[in-house]
Amino acid sequence: MKRILIIHTGGTISMKEDKETGEVNTSSRHPLEEISTVLQGRVEIEDDILFYLPSPHIRPDHMLKLGRYVHEKMAKRNYDGVVITHGTDTLEETAYFLDLFLQTRKPVVVTGAMRSSNEIGADGLYNLLSAIKVASCDEAQDKGVLVVMNDEIHTAKNVTKTSTSNVATFQSPQYGPIGITTKSDVFFHHKMTRHDSYPIQNIGKRVSLIKAYAGMDGDLIDAVRESRVDGLIIEALGQGNLPPETMEALERTIKEGIPVVLVSRCYQGIVQDTYGYPGGGRQLRNMGIIFANGLTGPKARIKLMVALEMTANMTELEHMFS
Repeated sequence: MKRILIIHTGGTISMKEDKETGEVNTSSRHPLEEISTVLQGRVEIEDDILFYLPSPHIRPDHMLKLGRYVHEKMAKRNYDGVVITHGTDTLEETAYFLDLFLQTRKPVVVTGAMRSSNEIGADGLYNLLSAIKVASCDEAQDKGVLVVMNDEIHTAKNVTKTSTSNVATFQSPQYGPIGITTKSDVFFHHKMTRHDSYPIQNIGKRVSLIKAYAGMDGDLIDAVRESRVDGLIIEALGQGNLPPETMEALERTIKEGIPVVLVSRCYQGIVQDTYGYPGGGRQLRNMGIIFANGLTGPKARIKLMVALEMTANMTELEHMFS
């Protein structure tokens, strides 16, 4: 019999709706705590509550605490897999941090819910059962951290929340899910080609995220630089281009030794140094801006925070993002 550790951190999956006001909030009793009775005789479950937080309250230090907790629990007992329940707003960021941080071959699966436990069509219990099936699956080993929602299995690196309320909100644009779940089985149809791992001890670097827009100047970049950040992520236009009015502020930022990482505000494709006009990707690359390969802005921020705990060398940082 497989032994699975479930770690609850909060979010809609652990909330209830007030039928009189329509407000969704935390409740005094975890609505999924009886999951063990559903799986009795098939999987041995250990159920822990680490946090009881809505996901907008989750910070990088919570992510690090969660990662350490997974390591501690797995060192003390021989679990076959771990399932983590989490609010959906920042689920992809926590999952990606864990993917970078955890040092284990065993399945670690993050799941959540779009509807609270007592709403019509609640998806939390079903998603949790699906996540347990994946965490119990031998094929799920060596695939990094996985996100299981709505019968689909996604990698932490590629998955993102695409809708504010749809139960099928978690998608992996351009790549698709790497597997699916059914009532009785788990099927994988893609294989991971690379997995990065960084055993950091702390996560305290300040990294800001800016989204580019038409007519943007350098004021916002200067304001961020003057706030003494350790790094900056910019969601650029198209393939990786910025308005020319931002160039002087970017040069000041780079001259101060602050790493700037470029991603696209498009949700598909990667940034490239294609265009040679002022503000184009070629000029940005020549300035020393780091191009991230296919990450979203929030995930590039998580990775830069992790990377800066390892090194401040620009060449090494660029290699970590290539």
